[in-house]
Amino acid sequence: MKITRVETIYLRQPEVKFQCDSGQDALIVKVHTDAGITGIGEVDSNPLGARGIIDGPFSHTTAAGLASLVVGEDPFETEKLWHKMYRGNIYGGRRGVAIHAMSGIDMALWDIKGKALGLPVWKLLGGGFHQKIRCYASSLFGHTPEETGNLARRYADQGFTAVKFGWDPMGQDAKTDVALVREARKGLGEGPDLLIDAGLVWDSKTALQRAIAFSEHDIFWLEEPLRPDDYEGYRKLSEATSVRIAAGEEESNRASFLDLMDKGRVDVVQVDLTRCGGFTEAMKIASLAWDRGLPVANHGFTTYINVTAALHWLNSIPNALICEFVAEEETNLRESITKQKLRAKDGYLDIPQEPGLGIELDEEAIARFRV
Repeated sequence: MKITRVETIYLRQPEVKFQCDSGQDALIVKVHTDAGITGIGEVDSNPLGARGIIDGPFSHTTAAGLASLVVGEDPFETEKLWHKMYRGNIYGGRRGVAIHAMSGIDMALWDIKGKALGLPVWKLLGGGFHQKIRCYASSLFGHTPEETGNLARRYADQGFTAVKFGWDPMGQDAKTDVALVREARKGLGEGPDLLIDAGLVWDSKTALQRAIAFSEHDIFWLEEPLRPDDYEGYRKLSEATSVRIAAGEEESNRASFLDLMDKGRVDVVQVDLTRCGGFTEAMKIASLAWDRGLPVANHGFTTYINVTAALHWLNSIPNALICEFVAEEETNLRESITKQKLRAKDGYLDIPQEPGLGIELDEEAIARFRV
């Protein structure tokens, strides 16, 4: 079997709001083969930037379009192809958007392998730790503390045992920050876990003050309170509070995750399969976290392709903590582009059992949203 073509598909809603919701557009990757098997993947990044890195022509031996590096190759050779892409675009590909672009191709390659062998990706990865995985309802904060409390109440009523709120209006002032968390806890009640995503808004001293204040409302973790390069700040914060500090969605391969773990000393390592280099790199990151006694969780606020990939990965590692599951109630691109619509039951997601990723594109929706 040989790769014949790599296709990039940019999708975008007619209206994209100015908010931190990466489910409003998407970059989907299809890898086609001469056996008639097509794998799908996803990239969560600047969509057109990642698309250029995949579709771009050969420039020279360390700056080549990723598609040009994998066409003609055997899709089963995922480790070899990961390193070929990394080495072939190393000028621009050691971090960031180029690794994001690699993620979509790598994910699609694993989908091809699973479809060809009739096995789910988690089985190819040697997994089988779970039949289902606990998930948390992931949502942006309401516009006000009171609206946040109402959202929390609705998610609890839907059976979620954990709920996360994040980003605006967190970070405006101390009074608003505490009120957002207080009302979220009121809405959830005493039982469910409450997770808070600050959205990169503070320095380490302010983050410590907020962690102490939020701990009165029994938060499960405090996510990304600092800018991602402030590893020293993360170390100070993690060592000064009993609140779990979570981060990792801004990291893009195992080297940057090592900085986060060994310099930043975070408590929960968050890995996005559509940003970190795909399954091939995510397995290595999880092993590095395991060696340090750290739990991992996925990050994913895009489509059900990302969530499905995360379920395969989390089922393949011993240190999986919980799965992010976007619970935003507004209908958007996320709910439209795949035939399967994932639903949590009593706060859990079932592990996919179909060959490959086990998720298919809705081609009519793809045509409708395609740019």
